[in-house]
Amino acid sequence: MKNITFEDNLIKSKYPGRGIVIGKTPDDKNFVQIYWIMGRSQNSKNRIFESDGTFVRTKAFDESKLEDPSLIIYYPIKDYKEYHIVTNGDQTDTIYNYLEKGKSFEKALETRCYEPDPPNFTPRISGLIDMEKKEYKLSILKTVDNNKKYEAKMFYNYSNFILGIGHCITTYIGDGEILPSFMGEPYKVELFDNIEKTADIFWNYLNKDNRVSLMVKFISEQSQKQKIVIKNKNK
Repeated sequence: MKNITFEDNLIKSKYPGRGIVIGKTPDDKNFVQIYWIMGRSQNSKNRIFESDGTFVRTKAFDESKLEDPSLIIYYPIKDYKEYHIVTNGDQTDTIYNYLEKGKSFEKALETRCYEPDPPNFTPRISGLIDMEKKEYKLSILKTVDNNKKYEAKMFYNYSNFILGIGHCITTYIGDGEILPSFMGEPYKVELFDNIEKTADIFWNYLNKDNRVSLMVKFISEQSQKQKIVIKNKNK
């Protein structure tokens, strides 16, 4: 299997779907989380990101056009003590609840699986930064070849941060009538010291017809303060 690359999946691909990036700025000052959503249907495109304190939630842009909120309305970003969670679904709450009880990211996701949206069975992608240990994790829960009988759960643990580099995982690896799930390891992307520049660059990586919303979160290693920048196609 050919390794997925940044250029193939973000630059050339029309529909990588939802995506997560975790890493650290080149100047070694901030931990970084990036999350975006894309959409092909009216229901998926009818969304914005909205800050809720230090959390971020998805919200219908036009409530009158909201059809099925079950898989599109959720909190992609939450934090608890030294932990910073980012996911593409309501497993954010599962992870948060497990961390509150002193349990692990992995144990939380062992209770979840891919999304119930045949024929795609969209993967659940999740990430966690542990500020105290200075490590991060990424995970994908998916089917094998879009067959709901066969489930795969992958976890990727990074014991240190490479300055100026993030690891990226997306739900899909391309467009199609049935969307192919992400395969292989998370791939490396370049990060930047300025949060607004980071948001602009990653927003421009995404296909203009299908991008919906993007957020970038910086967490200062020194002060623990957070800064979030949001870009919404619907304004």
